[in-house]
Amino acid sequence: MADLKMPEINSVVIAGNLTKDPVFRQTNSGGTPVVNFSIACNRRFRDSNHQWQEDVCYVGVVAWNKLAESCRDNLKKSAAVLVDGELQSRTWKAQDGSSRTVVEIKARRIQFLNKRKKSGEEDEDTSGFIEDDYSHDGSSGDSYNGDNPGNIYEYKYLSSE
Repeated sequence: MADLKMPEINSVVIAGNLTKDPVFRQTNSGGTPVVNFSIACNRRFRDSNHQWQEDVCYVGVVAWNKLAESCRDNLKKSAAVLVDGELQSRTWKAQDGSSRTVVEIKARRIQFLNKRKKSGEEDEDTSGFIEDDYSHDGSSGDSYNGDNPGNIYEYKYLSSE
């Protein structure tokens, strides 16, 4: 009998609002831009008494390179976003010596859902996808995992029109 293998699927799409301003930094090895932020996503449901209740799920998001720079420049606390990415976990040693683990979303695309005003002008629609065209594994140093090593910072702004 042939060995059957379960397909490896790791895909997340979630919409929510930033709980704080994004935290932008650059890696020690190579200075790769990275941003972390957390979003709150509300879920409405009926309880056993058929009353509407609301639950909030807080999710961490990490974005790399040009996507990180776009987040730094366009996002702030309470901004609405739609994040398309994959789940990843990472472990580190805390100051007290204990191991800590977090599961977060590594963003592939982020759609900014708010409109912003330019001074003295009408609202500018920022509701387009910013897309990360390669996969950064988030491990040691800067890595590229794609087919176009000559232009690793190729990003697209996909309009919602």
